[in-house]
Amino acid sequence: MSQPVQIQLKDTRDWLSRETRPLVDPLKDKATGLLNEIKDRIDDTLQSSQRILENSQGEMNKNNPKTYRFARNATKFADNVSHTLQGITIPDNFDYQRLHTLHGDLERALASLEQLRRSAYPYISPYFIFDRRRLDVSYKRLSDIIKDLRNFLSTKYDKAKDVEDTQSIIDKLTSTINHTEQNKQNIRLIEERKSAVEKQIADTRREIGQVQAKEELKELAGLNQRMEELRQKVKHNLRYLQKPFYKLESLTRTGQVAVPLDEMNKLRDYLGKPFLALATEDDGYLTLKSILRKLDSAMAQGKLKLKSTRLRKAQDQIDAILIKDSLSQLHKDCHETLVQRKQLLATGGIRKHQNQLKQLQNQLRELQKEEELVNSQNKARTDEQVKLQERVEQLRNELEKSIAQLTNKRVHIILAQ
Repeated sequence: MSQPVQIQLKDTRDWLSRETRPLVDPLKDKATGLLNEIKDRIDDTLQSSQRILENSQGEMNKNNPKTYRFARNATKFADNVSHTLQGITIPDNFDYQRLHTLHGDLERALASLEQLRRSAYPYISPYFIFDRRRLDVSYKRLSDIIKDLRNFLSTKYDKAKDVEDTQSIIDKLTSTINHTEQNKQNIRLIEERKSAVEKQIADTRREIGQVQAKEELKELAGLNQRMEELRQKVKHNLRYLQKPFYKLESLTRTGQVAVPLDEMNKLRDYLGKPFLALATEDDGYLTLKSILRKLDSAMAQGKLKLKSTRLRKAQDQIDAILIKDSLSQLHKDCHETLVQRKQLLATGGIRKHQNQLKQLQNQLRELQKEEELVNSQNKARTDEQVKLQERVEQLRNELEKSIAQLTNKRVHIILAQ
């Protein structure tokens, strides 16, 4: 089997034109002849309608009552014919699509002319008979050439159309390759941006680590961790008192239990921020104990009702706090930790480091968002590149097959420029 002809893509159009010229040129010449004849027959039909127009206007100028209405109808008819035909544009350069479009326009114009004739002739007759016959002859000759164009397009122009379609594939392939190259450049730019963002993220994390390594911030981090541990302990030691506290607050609002304002405020603190409430108590956490006594009294009087299991567990915690002073060490730890943290935050250095750390953390978050966006763009472009490359191969195969059918020659299209 002979080796395929190697053709650069940029040379394919000219090579195809040379190979198919013996096939296409006669068809192009025939099409050109048809277009010239169509133009002549449109002009002839326009002249015929112009003849009717001139004669009818001349008759109208005579103001003969017997013929005036017929002449007016003929004038209107001739105007409509001229308007219909003047809307037809004969292309100077043509291909199958332009010829097909022209044929459709001519068919519609022909149908419109036929409708005009059927509608107008009864209101023109018996006058202008010779002008009408001349128009009918022009109309018939125009109709015949339109039929010739239809037959030519449907039976003879196929090979030229195949060449045009193949040239269209060349254009699509070239455009797709250009798109592929542009997409490659976009991917390179995105990857450069990705590398830059990743470096910025690494640098920012290193700066954050350096700031966090400052002794004051390390101490603050230790205190924050200690506070979180104590927060959980306070929550655990008051876990069975949360529901009773809610019920006591409700009883206080309705006036069933009297609680001083300062104790009421502290009660709300124990419901919302139990660690802070305990840490800010004075020695012996007397406010909490006073609240618990009122709570104990309300339960004993039956004003505050709980299920038996909840009641027993709440009572055990109340007794542990009031009798055994079970929160003494926890209160001391919470208070000391809170004071230490406030003192540390009051120093100028920690404020500066905190602001610097906050700024760096905000910067890191923005960079991470940009990294996500860049990664998303990179994936989208990479996926598009795969599809574009598949499209290039599909169009190349389609082009090689189409050229082989037209020229009976095996070809291989070389895409590299």
